[in-house]
Amino acid sequence: MVATVTYHKKVKADQTGGQPGGGSPLLGEPLAIEFANTHYAVRGTLREGIGTPAHLAAWLREHSAVPGSGVRVGAAEVDTFRALRGAIRGLCQACVDARPGDDTDVEVLNAAAAAAPWWPQLHRAGEAYAVSEHTRGQGADAALAAIARDAIAILGGPLGTQIRSCQAPGCVRFFVKDHPRRQWCSAGCGNRARAARHYQRHRARSQ
Repeated sequence: MVATVTYHKKVKADQTGGQPGGGSPLLGEPLAIEFANTHYAVRGTLREGIGTPAHLAAWLREHSAVPGSGVRVGAAEVDTFRALRGAIRGLCQACVDARPGDDTDVEVLNAAAAAAPWWPQLHRAGEAYAVSEHTRGQGADAALAAIARDAIAILGGPLGTQIRSCQAPGCVRFFVKDHPRRQWCSAGCGNRARAARHYQRHRARSQ
């Protein structure tokens, strides 16, 4: 069976309540960065966005990372996806620090990308042509490979030099810097960082 995979990038406000994946925020970043950010913090407290099979399945459906909507995952898949997330986060942090990434993280990423065969196909879209990606992989393997391939494209391409870690106090999320002055992963984090700086200045003046 050959399945067609389409990616949908959803841009949402900085929210943590009622989101798929156990409340994991959706910030409109590329697929692999959104996945890395399922390890996040709320008011400085670390949270796990894909801690259960239900949360992982919901996150995958929300991001259209696999064909169809009935992705079945269990505890073993949660462990596999979390291992991939750890590798992506490690390599993103290496980009932020301008240092080589860990070879083990690279191996995990490459193994995940090979979990499902993938190829592009050309087809007509009205008067023009379009490209769609196809896979013979199913379910969790297709999702794992899709995320890993996106991470490889980001880390190995021009966006790799634009990966940043959010500078807001207590935040552990990454983002792709799409504006020269951007320092935060979201407007919410920017507001919190400015409020913290204002508080520190006011406190210093009052002492």
